[in-house]
Amino acid sequence: MMSKIFIHGLESSGRGFKGQYFKKIFPDILTPDFTPFSEQISISDLLEIRMKELEMLLNESSELIIIGSSFGGLMATLYAFRYPEKIKLLILLAPFLSPKFLNLKKNNEIRIPTIIFHGKNDNICPVEETKRIARKIFPNLTYNIVDDDHYLRKTVQSINWVSLIHSH
Repeated sequence: MMSKIFIHGLESSGRGFKGQYFKKIFPDILTPDFTPFSEQISISDLLEIRMKELEMLLNESSELIIIGSSFGGLMATLYAFRYPEKIKLLILLAPFLSPKFLNLKKNNEIRIPTIIFHGKNDNICPVEETKRIARKIFPNLTYNIVDDDHYLRKTVQSINWVSLIHSH
């Protein structure tokens, strides 16, 4: 059975705008709240904590469609490196694809169909750097640069999500 999950960004939650929006379209989508961002926890420690939470949550899942936003896009990418056989489709929204957290070896690729939406006015995750990294990681990539900012509110609401997911 196909499962869908939305992974929120660094300072957001599963109850933020995108999580609520996806719940309206896909009532069965998982929109978990991961350990909140805190100045007292380093980003790398927080990533490790959240990845453990994600792995526990998806332990029994397969045929996953993962939608990851910003820091959630990094988490989705790391999960795909570890469990490619479980994932059917990756959709990344302005993903934070930092080389610091990704092991970018020459043959380290994720062959899963991957769609990225990235706002050309993103001032948090630079488009060109993200695009360059994404092209190294995802050989089966559709990269959409849209007229939006990092939060992609306009873009998220303009996509026909049912059609997008069913076309893959």
